[in-house]
Amino acid sequence: MKKRTYLKKAVWLLVSASMLISCSELMDTEPITDDIYRDPNAPLETVQQAEDAMRSCIGSFGIEYWQFDYFFYGDAGADVAYAGADGEPFFQIEEYRPIATNYVIARDWRWLNEFVKRCNLVINYVNDVPGLTPEKKDEMIGQASLIRALSRFQGVQTWGDFPLVNDYIYSINNDNFEQIYPSLYPERKPVEQVYAAIIADCEVALQKAPTSTAAPTSKFLPSKGAAHALLAKVYATQPNPDWAKVVEHCDAVIGGGYSLMSNFDHLFDNAHEGNSESIWEINGEGPGTTIDGWCTNVFIGNNWKKFNTPSHTINSALDTKRKASSIKKLPTTFADPYWTTFTQFPNPWKMRATNGTQNFYLFRLADILLLKAEALAHNGDLNGSMALVNTIRHRVNLTDVAAATSTDDAINKILRERFLELAFEGQRWFDLKREGKALEILALQTYPKYNPDTQTSTEVPMPYVSNLEAKDLLMPIPQEALDGNPNLKQNPGY
Repeated sequence: MKKRTYLKKAVWLLVSASMLISCSELMDTEPITDDIYRDPNAPLETVQQAEDAMRSCIGSFGIEYWQFDYFFYGDAGADVAYAGADGEPFFQIEEYRPIATNYVIARDWRWLNEFVKRCNLVINYVNDVPGLTPEKKDEMIGQASLIRALSRFQGVQTWGDFPLVNDYIYSINNDNFEQIYPSLYPERKPVEQVYAAIIADCEVALQKAPTSTAAPTSKFLPSKGAAHALLAKVYATQPNPDWAKVVEHCDAVIGGGYSLMSNFDHLFDNAHEGNSESIWEINGEGPGTTIDGWCTNVFIGNNWKKFNTPSHTINSALDTKRKASSIKKLPTTFADPYWTTFTQFPNPWKMRATNGTQNFYLFRLADILLLKAEALAHNGDLNGSMALVNTIRHRVNLTDVAAATSTDDAINKILRERFLELAFEGQRWFDLKREGKALEILALQTYPKYNPDTQTSTEVPMPYVSNLEAKDLLMPIPQEALDGNPNLKQNPGY
Protein backbone atom coordinates (compact mmCIF):
# COMPACT_ATOMS: atom_id res chain seq x y z
CA MET A 1 0.00 0.00 0.00
CA LYS A 2 2.86 2.38 0.79
CA LYS A 3 4.35 1.86 -2.66
CA ARG A 4 1.00 2.49 -4.33
CA THR A 5 0.49 5.65 -2.29
CA TYR A 6 3.84 7.06 -3.39
CA LEU A 7 3.19 6.03 -6.98
CA LYS A 8 -0.16 7.80 -7.04
CA LYS A 9 1.46 10.88 -5.53
CA ALA A 10 4.29 10.81 -8.05
CA VAL A 11 1.91 10.44 -10.99
CA TRP A 12 -0.23 13.28 -9.61
CA LEU A 13 2.84 15.48 -9.36
CA LEU A 14 3.87 14.70 -12.91
CA VAL A 15 0.43 15.39 -14.34
CA SER A 16 0.07 18.58 -12.28
CA ALA A 17 3.49 19.75 -13.42
CA SER A 18 2.51 19.46 -17.06
CA MET A 19 -0.52 21.66 -16.47
CA LEU A 20 1.21 24.62 -14.86
CA ILE A 21 3.48 27.26 -16.32
CA SER A 22 6.07 26.86 -13.58
CA CYS A 23 5.38 23.15 -13.73
CA SER A 24 8.56 21.54 -12.58
CA GLU A 25 8.86 23.59 -9.43
CA LEU A 26 6.21 21.29 -7.95
CA MET A 27 8.34 18.21 -8.31
CA ASP A 28 11.63 17.41 -6.59
CA THR A 29 13.70 15.09 -8.79
CA GLU A 30 16.90 14.68 -6.83
CA PRO A 31 18.47 11.22 -6.55
CA ILE A 32 20.18 9.91 -3.45
CA THR A 33 22.41 7.57 -5.41
CA ASP A 34 25.14 8.21 -7.95
CA ASP A 35 23.48 5.93 -10.51
CA ILE A 36 21.73 7.72 -13.34
CA TYR A 37 18.37 6.45 -14.48
CA ARG A 38 18.09 6.64 -18.26
CA ASP A 39 14.64 6.28 -19.73
CA PRO A 40 14.75 3.94 -22.74
CA ASN A 41 12.45 6.32 -24.59
CA ALA A 42 14.82 9.23 -25.12
CA PRO A 43 13.20 12.58 -24.28
CA LEU A 44 15.49 14.34 -26.79
CA GLU A 45 15.13 13.04 -30.33
CA THR A 46 15.71 16.02 -32.61
CA VAL A 47 18.15 18.89 -32.95
CA GLN A 48 15.31 21.32 -32.23
CA GLN A 49 14.44 19.53 -28.99
CA ALA A 50 18.09 19.60 -27.92
CA GLU A 51 18.40 23.29 -28.69
CA ASP A 52 15.16 24.02 -26.85
CA ALA A 53 16.46 22.08 -23.82
CA MET A 54 19.68 24.08 -23.84
CA ARG A 55 17.72 27.29 -24.22
CA SER A 56 15.69 26.28 -21.17
CA CYS A 57 18.93 25.92 -19.16
CA ILE A 58 20.00 29.42 -20.18
CA GLY A 59 16.48 30.66 -19.53
CA SER A 60 16.94 29.81 -15.85
CA PHE A 61 18.59 33.22 -15.51
CA GLY A 62 15.36 34.99 -16.41
CA ILE A 63 13.51 33.55 -13.40
CA GLU A 64 12.95 35.02 -9.91
CA TYR A 65 15.94 33.40 -8.28
CA TRP A 66 18.53 35.06 -10.50
CA GLN A 67 16.57 38.16 -11.43
CA PHE A 68 15.60 39.11 -7.89
CA ASP A 69 16.10 36.75 -4.94
CA TYR A 70 19.85 36.22 -5.40
CA PHE A 71 20.39 39.98 -5.11
CA PHE A 72 18.01 40.22 -2.19
CA TYR A 73 19.86 37.53 -0.21
CA GLY A 74 23.24 39.01 -1.07
CA ASP A 75 22.47 42.65 -0.39
CA ALA A 76 19.34 43.08 1.75
CA GLY A 77 20.39 40.02 3.71
CA ALA A 78 23.58 41.87 4.59
CA ASP A 79 24.52 45.50 5.18
CA VAL A 80 24.39 46.73 1.58
CA ALA A 81 20.66 47.31 1.44
CA TYR A 82 17.42 47.38 3.36
CA ALA A 83 14.49 45.27 2.19
CA GLY A 84 12.54 48.30 1.00
CA ALA A 85 9.04 47.84 -0.34
CA ASP A 86 6.92 45.46 1.71
CA GLY A 87 6.19 41.79 2.22
CA GLU A 88 6.67 39.80 5.41
CA PRO A 89 8.77 37.06 3.74
CA PHE A 90 11.30 39.66 2.62
CA PHE A 91 11.43 41.29 6.03
CA GLN A 92 12.07 37.88 7.57
CA ILE A 93 15.17 37.45 5.42
CA GLU A 94 16.39 41.00 5.98
CA GLU A 95 15.82 40.78 9.73
CA TYR A 96 17.36 37.33 10.25
CA ARG A 97 14.16 35.59 11.33
CA PRO A 98 13.25 33.31 8.40
CA ILE A 99 10.72 30.54 8.94
CA ALA A 100 10.02 27.32 7.07
CA THR A 101 6.80 28.66 5.50
CA ASN A 102 8.55 31.66 3.91
CA TYR A 103 7.38 31.57 0.30
CA VAL A 104 10.51 33.26 -1.08
CA ILE A 105 12.73 30.58 0.41
CA ALA A 106 10.31 27.91 -0.82
CA ARG A 107 10.32 29.16 -4.39
CA ASP A 108 14.10 29.32 -4.42
CA TRP A 109 14.35 25.70 -3.25
CA ARG A 110 12.00 24.74 -6.07
CA TRP A 111 13.78 26.84 -8.67
CA LEU A 112 17.33 25.71 -7.90
CA ASN A 113 16.24 22.10 -8.05
CA GLU A 114 14.36 22.84 -11.25
CA PHE A 115 17.46 24.41 -12.81
CA VAL A 116 19.40 21.25 -12.02
CA LYS A 117 16.65 19.15 -13.60
CA ARG A 118 16.80 21.21 -16.81
CA CYS A 119 20.53 20.65 -17.00
CA ASN A 120 20.13 16.93 -16.40
CA LEU A 121 18.01 16.63 -19.53
CA VAL A 122 20.85 18.02 -21.65
CA ILE A 123 23.67 16.25 -19.84
CA ASN A 124 22.00 12.82 -19.91
CA TYR A 125 20.42 12.79 -23.35
CA VAL A 126 22.03 15.20 -25.79
CA ASN A 127 24.57 12.58 -26.91
CA ASP A 128 21.67 10.50 -28.24
CA VAL A 129 20.45 13.22 -30.62
CA PRO A 130 21.22 12.57 -34.29
CA GLY A 131 22.16 15.56 -36.39
CA LEU A 132 24.31 17.30 -33.78
CA THR A 133 28.06 17.31 -34.32
CA PRO A 134 30.22 15.84 -31.54
CA GLU A 135 31.60 19.33 -30.95
CA LYS A 136 28.11 20.78 -30.46
CA LYS A 137 27.14 17.97 -28.10
CA ASP A 138 30.25 18.59 -26.02
CA GLU A 139 29.56 22.32 -25.93
CA MET A 140 26.00 21.75 -24.69
CA ILE A 141 27.12 19.26 -22.05
CA GLY A 142 29.87 21.61 -20.87
CA GLN A 143 27.53 24.57 -20.58
CA ALA A 144 24.75 22.60 -18.88
CA SER A 145 27.30 21.13 -16.46
CA LEU A 146 28.42 24.61 -15.43
CA ILE A 147 24.86 25.85 -14.92
CA ARG A 148 24.16 22.74 -12.83
CA ALA A 149 27.32 23.38 -10.80
CA LEU A 150 26.31 26.99 -10.19
CA SER A 151 22.79 25.98 -9.16
CA ARG A 152 24.14 23.45 -6.68
CA PHE A 153 26.64 25.99 -5.38
CA GLN A 154 23.82 28.39 -4.60
CA GLY A 155 21.87 25.57 -2.98
CA VAL A 156 24.68 24.38 -0.71
CA GLN A 157 25.47 27.93 0.39
CA THR A 158 21.83 28.61 1.18
CA TRP A 159 20.78 25.37 2.91
CA GLY A 160 23.96 23.37 3.56
CA ASP A 161 23.28 19.68 2.80
CA PHE A 162 21.52 19.60 -0.56
CA PRO A 163 20.04 16.95 -2.87
CA LEU A 164 22.27 15.79 -5.71
CA VAL A 165 20.23 15.50 -8.86
CA ASN A 166 21.56 13.32 -11.65
CA ASP A 167 18.34 11.99 -13.21
CA TYR A 168 15.79 13.56 -15.48
CA ILE A 169 12.45 11.94 -14.72
CA TYR A 170 9.59 12.61 -17.09
CA SER A 171 7.60 9.39 -16.96
CA ILE A 172 6.49 7.30 -13.98
CA ASN A 173 4.96 3.84 -14.09
CA ASN A 174 4.89 0.60 -12.14
CA ASP A 175 7.87 -0.77 -14.04
CA ASN A 176 10.28 2.06 -13.25
CA PHE A 177 8.97 3.34 -9.93
CA GLU A 178 11.33 1.38 -7.68
CA GLN A 179 14.30 2.56 -9.71
CA ILE A 180 13.35 6.22 -9.77
CA TYR A 181 11.97 6.43 -6.23
CA PRO A 182 15.27 7.87 -4.85
CA SER A 183 15.00 10.64 -7.43
CA LEU A 184 11.42 11.46 -6.53
CA TYR A 185 11.91 11.47 -2.76
CA PRO A 186 15.57 12.33 -2.23
CA GLU A 187 17.64 12.81 0.86
CA ARG A 188 19.97 15.77 1.22
CA LYS A 189 23.59 14.86 0.58
CA PRO A 190 26.30 16.05 3.00
CA VAL A 191 27.95 19.35 2.13
CA GLU A 192 31.26 17.67 1.28
CA GLN A 193 29.59 15.45 -1.34
CA VAL A 194 27.76 18.41 -2.84
CA TYR A 195 31.01 20.32 -3.27
CA ALA A 196 32.65 17.27 -4.83
CA ALA A 197 29.80 17.09 -7.36
CA ILE A 198 30.10 20.82 -8.10
CA ILE A 199 33.83 20.48 -8.73
CA ALA A 200 33.24 17.47 -10.99
CA ASP A 201 30.73 19.45 -13.07
CA CYS A 202 33.15 22.37 -13.34
CA GLU A 203 35.86 20.01 -14.54
CA VAL A 204 33.52 18.79 -17.28
CA ALA A 205 32.92 22.42 -18.23
CA LEU A 206 36.68 23.04 -18.41
CA GLN A 207 36.92 20.22 -20.92
CA LYS A 208 33.83 20.86 -23.00
CA ALA A 209 32.54 24.42 -22.61
CA PRO A 210 33.72 26.96 -25.19
CA THR A 211 36.51 29.44 -24.54
CA SER A 212 35.29 33.02 -24.27
CA THR A 213 36.74 35.47 -26.76
CA ALA A 214 36.75 39.22 -27.24
CA ALA A 215 33.32 38.89 -28.84
CA PRO A 216 30.72 40.22 -26.35
CA THR A 217 28.30 37.37 -27.04
CA SER A 218 30.87 34.84 -25.83
CA LYS A 219 30.55 36.36 -22.34
CA PHE A 220 26.79 35.70 -22.28
CA LEU A 221 27.15 31.92 -22.05
CA PRO A 222 28.97 29.47 -19.77
CA SER A 223 32.63 29.19 -20.75
CA LYS A 224 35.94 27.78 -19.59
CA GLY A 225 36.77 31.14 -18.00
CA ALA A 226 33.50 31.06 -16.06
CA ALA A 227 34.29 27.50 -14.94
CA HIS A 228 37.64 28.67 -13.54
CA ALA A 229 35.89 31.57 -11.78
CA LEU A 230 33.31 29.28 -10.21
CA LEU A 231 35.98 26.78 -9.14
CA ALA A 232 37.87 29.60 -7.43
CA LYS A 233 34.71 30.50 -5.48
CA VAL A 234 33.99 26.84 -4.68
CA TYR A 235 37.47 26.07 -3.34
CA ALA A 236 37.27 29.23 -1.20
CA THR A 237 33.83 28.40 0.18
CA GLN A 238 33.94 24.65 0.82
CA PRO A 239 34.25 23.56 4.49
CA ASN A 240 38.05 23.21 4.28
CA PRO A 241 39.12 25.91 1.80
CA ASP A 242 41.94 25.04 -0.58
CA TRP A 243 43.58 28.42 -1.02
CA ALA A 244 46.23 27.09 -3.40
CA LYS A 245 43.45 25.90 -5.70
CA VAL A 246 41.78 29.30 -5.38
CA VAL A 247 44.98 30.98 -6.57
CA GLU A 248 45.34 28.43 -9.38
CA HIS A 249 41.89 29.09 -10.78
CA CYS A 250 42.04 32.85 -10.21
CA ASP A 251 45.30 32.89 -12.16
CA ALA A 252 43.65 30.92 -14.96
CA VAL A 253 41.01 33.65 -15.18
CA ILE A 254 43.52 36.50 -14.87
CA GLY A 255 45.61 35.00 -17.66
CA GLY A 256 42.57 34.26 -19.81
CA GLY A 257 42.43 37.49 -21.78
CA TYR A 258 40.26 39.54 -19.39
CA SER A 259 41.16 43.06 -18.26
CA LEU A 260 39.69 45.70 -15.97
CA MET A 261 37.56 48.36 -17.61
CA SER A 262 39.23 51.73 -17.17
CA ASN A 263 35.91 53.48 -16.54
CA PHE A 264 33.99 51.93 -13.65
CA ASP A 265 30.65 53.31 -14.83
CA HIS A 266 30.99 51.59 -18.21
CA LEU A 267 30.48 48.29 -16.41
CA PHE A 268 26.86 49.19 -15.71
CA ASP A 269 25.66 51.63 -18.35
CA ASN A 270 24.29 48.83 -20.58
CA ALA A 271 26.29 50.29 -23.46
CA HIS A 272 29.37 48.11 -22.87
CA GLU A 273 27.88 44.64 -22.73
CA GLY A 274 30.28 41.72 -22.89
CA ASN A 275 33.19 44.01 -22.07
CA SER A 276 36.80 43.05 -21.34
CA GLU A 277 36.15 42.66 -17.60
CA SER A 278 33.12 40.43 -18.04
CA ILE A 279 33.68 36.72 -17.43
CA TRP A 280 30.05 35.58 -17.41
CA GLU A 281 27.16 38.00 -17.61
CA ILE A 282 23.46 37.45 -18.09
CA ASN A 283 22.17 39.09 -21.23
CA GLY A 284 18.77 40.74 -20.95
CA GLU A 285 17.16 40.39 -24.36
CA GLY A 286 13.83 42.10 -23.68
CA PRO A 287 10.24 40.97 -23.09
CA GLY A 288 9.19 37.73 -24.78
CA THR A 289 12.74 36.43 -25.16
CA THR A 290 14.73 33.70 -23.40
CA ILE A 291 15.80 36.21 -20.74
CA ASP A 292 13.66 39.24 -20.03
CA GLY A 293 15.76 41.42 -17.73
CA TRP A 294 12.81 42.60 -15.65
CA CYS A 295 14.86 42.87 -12.45
CA THR A 296 15.63 46.58 -12.87
CA ASN A 297 12.00 47.48 -12.26
CA VAL A 298 12.11 45.68 -8.92
CA PHE A 299 15.09 47.68 -7.71
CA ILE A 300 14.51 51.19 -9.04
CA GLY A 301 10.79 50.82 -9.67
CA ASN A 302 8.44 52.76 -11.90
CA ASN A 303 6.17 54.22 -9.23
CA TRP A 304 6.07 50.71 -7.82
CA LYS A 305 7.54 49.41 -4.60
CA LYS A 306 11.34 49.48 -4.62
CA PHE A 307 13.32 46.62 -3.12
CA ASN A 308 16.96 46.67 -1.96
CA THR A 309 17.02 50.27 -0.77
CA PRO A 310 20.70 51.27 -0.35
CA SER A 311 21.73 51.26 3.29
CA HIS A 312 23.10 54.30 5.07
CA THR A 313 26.24 52.25 5.63
CA ILE A 314 27.01 51.76 1.95
CA ASN A 315 25.81 55.26 1.07
CA SER A 316 28.32 56.77 3.50
CA ALA A 317 31.18 54.39 2.68
CA LEU A 318 31.28 54.56 -1.10
CA ASP A 319 33.92 56.69 -2.77
CA THR A 320 32.84 59.34 -5.27
CA LYS A 321 33.25 57.35 -8.49
CA ARG A 322 31.73 54.10 -7.31
CA LYS A 323 28.92 55.89 -5.51
CA ALA A 324 27.90 57.71 -8.69
CA SER A 325 27.62 54.36 -10.46
CA SER A 326 26.06 52.43 -7.58
CA ILE A 327 23.40 54.71 -6.07
CA LYS A 328 21.00 57.09 -7.78
CA LYS A 329 18.74 59.43 -5.84
CA LEU A 330 15.32 59.79 -7.45
CA PRO A 331 12.02 61.24 -6.26
CA THR A 332 9.43 58.77 -5.07
CA THR A 333 5.92 58.72 -3.66
CA PHE A 334 6.68 56.52 -0.66
CA ALA A 335 9.38 56.22 1.98
CA ASP A 336 11.50 53.53 3.58
CA PRO A 337 11.62 53.14 7.39
CA TYR A 338 15.27 54.20 7.32
CA TRP A 339 15.08 56.99 4.72
CA THR A 340 12.71 59.87 5.41
CA THR A 341 12.93 61.96 2.26
CA PHE A 342 10.74 61.54 -0.79
CA THR A 343 12.65 63.84 -3.12
CA GLN A 344 16.09 62.28 -2.61
CA PHE A 345 15.24 58.60 -2.27
CA PRO A 346 18.23 56.31 -2.98
CA ASN A 347 18.02 53.43 -5.44
CA PRO A 348 20.55 50.84 -6.64
CA TRP A 349 22.02 52.08 -9.91
CA LYS A 350 24.04 49.18 -11.28
CA MET A 351 20.90 48.06 -13.12
CA ARG A 352 19.33 50.89 -15.06
CA ALA A 353 17.55 49.66 -18.20
CA THR A 354 13.83 49.21 -17.53
CA ASN A 355 12.96 47.76 -20.97
CA GLY A 356 14.06 44.18 -20.24
CA THR A 357 17.52 44.54 -21.79
CA GLN A 358 19.49 44.95 -18.57
CA ASN A 359 22.59 42.75 -18.23
CA PHE A 360 24.13 41.69 -14.93
CA TYR A 361 27.30 39.87 -13.96
CA LEU A 362 27.76 36.46 -12.44
CA PHE A 363 31.54 36.90 -12.51
CA ARG A 364 33.75 39.82 -13.47
CA LEU A 365 37.49 40.27 -13.17
CA ALA A 366 37.50 42.66 -10.18
CA ASP A 367 35.66 39.99 -8.15
CA ILE A 368 38.31 37.39 -9.06
CA LEU A 369 41.24 39.72 -8.34
CA LEU A 370 39.84 40.36 -4.86
CA LEU A 371 39.21 36.65 -4.38
CA LYS A 372 42.86 35.98 -5.22
CA ALA A 373 43.81 38.66 -2.69
CA GLU A 374 41.77 36.72 -0.14
CA ALA A 375 43.63 33.51 -0.97
CA LEU A 376 47.03 35.20 -0.80
CA ALA A 377 46.17 36.63 2.61
CA HIS A 378 45.28 33.17 3.89
CA ASN A 379 48.55 31.86 2.47
CA GLY A 380 50.55 34.53 4.30
CA ASP A 381 51.36 36.81 1.35
CA LEU A 382 49.98 40.01 2.86
CA ASN A 383 51.90 42.35 0.54
CA GLY A 384 50.72 40.54 -2.58
CA SER A 385 47.21 40.54 -1.22
CA MET A 386 47.14 44.29 -0.62
CA ALA A 387 48.69 44.94 -4.03
CA LEU A 388 45.65 43.36 -5.66
CA VAL A 389 43.32 45.43 -3.47
CA ASN A 390 45.19 48.54 -4.58
CA THR A 391 44.76 47.57 -8.23
CA ILE A 392 41.01 47.79 -7.71
CA ARG A 393 41.29 51.06 -5.78
CA HIS A 394 43.48 52.74 -8.40
CA ARG A 395 40.75 52.39 -11.02
CA VAL A 396 38.54 54.77 -9.01
CA ASN A 397 41.44 57.09 -8.13
CA LEU A 398 41.83 56.00 -4.52
CA THR A 399 45.12 55.87 -2.67
CA ASP A 400 46.69 52.62 -1.53
CA VAL A 401 45.16 50.85 1.42
CA ALA A 402 47.34 50.70 4.52
CA ALA A 403 49.64 47.70 4.75
CA ALA A 404 48.02 44.69 6.40
CA THR A 405 49.38 43.87 9.85
CA SER A 406 47.97 40.32 10.04
CA THR A 407 45.94 37.83 8.07
CA ASP A 408 42.78 38.93 9.83
CA ASP A 409 43.53 42.58 9.11
CA ALA A 410 44.09 41.72 5.45
CA ILE A 411 40.81 39.80 5.24
CA ASN A 412 38.94 42.72 6.80
CA LYS A 413 40.48 45.11 4.27
CA ILE A 414 39.58 42.79 1.39
CA LEU A 415 36.01 42.37 2.60
CA ARG A 416 35.74 46.13 2.89
CA GLU A 417 36.94 46.55 -0.70
CA ARG A 418 34.52 43.87 -1.92
CA PHE A 419 31.76 45.69 -0.02
CA LEU A 420 32.49 48.85 -2.01
CA GLU A 421 33.35 47.33 -5.38
CA LEU A 422 30.59 44.72 -5.59
CA ALA A 423 27.72 46.51 -3.83
CA PHE A 424 24.31 45.60 -5.33
CA GLU A 425 25.80 42.64 -7.22
CA GLY A 426 24.47 40.04 -4.78
CA GLN A 427 27.83 39.16 -3.19
CA ARG A 428 28.01 40.53 0.35
CA TRP A 429 26.05 37.91 2.34
CA PHE A 430 27.97 35.09 0.67
CA ASP A 431 31.31 36.88 1.19
CA LEU A 432 30.73 37.35 4.91
CA LYS A 433 29.59 33.76 5.38
CA ARG A 434 32.60 32.43 3.45
CA GLU A 435 35.00 34.23 5.78
CA GLY A 436 33.05 33.48 8.96
CA LYS A 437 32.48 37.20 9.51
CA ALA A 438 28.71 37.47 9.15
CA LEU A 439 27.85 37.37 12.85
CA GLU A 440 30.63 39.80 13.71
CA ILE A 441 30.12 42.43 11.01
CA LEU A 442 26.35 42.39 10.62
CA ALA A 443 25.89 42.90 14.37
CA LEU A 444 27.47 46.35 13.90
CA GLN A 445 24.80 47.74 11.55
CA THR A 446 23.46 51.18 12.50
CA TYR A 447 21.39 53.91 10.92
CA PRO A 448 20.72 57.59 11.72
CA LYS A 449 17.37 57.70 13.50
CA TYR A 450 15.69 61.01 12.80
CA ASN A 451 13.97 62.96 15.57
CA PRO A 452 11.39 65.31 14.01
CA ASP A 453 11.14 67.35 17.20
CA THR A 454 14.81 68.24 17.36
CA GLN A 455 15.35 67.81 13.60
CA THR A 456 18.51 65.89 14.33
CA SER A 457 19.61 62.30 13.79
CA THR A 458 21.24 59.93 16.23
CA GLU A 459 23.19 56.84 15.14
CA VAL A 460 21.47 53.77 16.60
CA PRO A 461 21.73 50.00 16.00
CA MET A 462 19.45 48.54 13.38
CA PRO A 463 16.48 47.11 15.29
CA TYR A 464 17.15 43.55 14.16
CA VAL A 465 20.92 43.17 14.48
CA SER A 466 20.58 41.09 17.64
CA ASN A 467 18.38 38.58 15.77
CA LEU A 468 21.25 37.02 13.84
CA GLU A 469 22.38 33.68 15.22
CA ALA A 470 24.58 30.94 13.85
CA LYS A 471 21.53 28.93 12.77
CA ASP A 472 20.43 31.80 10.53
CA LEU A 473 23.50 31.38 8.33
CA LEU A 474 21.52 28.58 6.68
CA MET A 475 17.93 28.98 5.55
CA PRO A 476 15.21 26.57 6.71
CA ILE A 477 14.19 23.73 4.44
CA PRO A 478 10.78 24.85 3.14
CA GLN A 479 7.86 23.24 4.92
CA GLU A 480 6.22 22.37 1.62
CA ALA A 481 9.31 20.37 0.65
CA LEU A 482 9.30 18.57 3.99
CA ASP A 483 5.58 17.82 3.65
CA GLY A 484 6.09 16.35 0.18
CA ASN A 485 9.19 14.28 0.89
CA PRO A 486 9.55 12.08 3.99
CA ASN A 487 13.29 11.73 3.35
CA LEU A 488 14.08 15.41 3.88
CA LYS A 489 15.19 16.66 7.30
CA GLN A 490 14.96 20.23 8.62
CA ASN A 491 18.07 22.29 9.40
CA PRO A 492 18.91 22.62 13.11
CA GLY A 493 17.13 25.41 14.97
CA TYR A 494 14.03 25.57 12.78
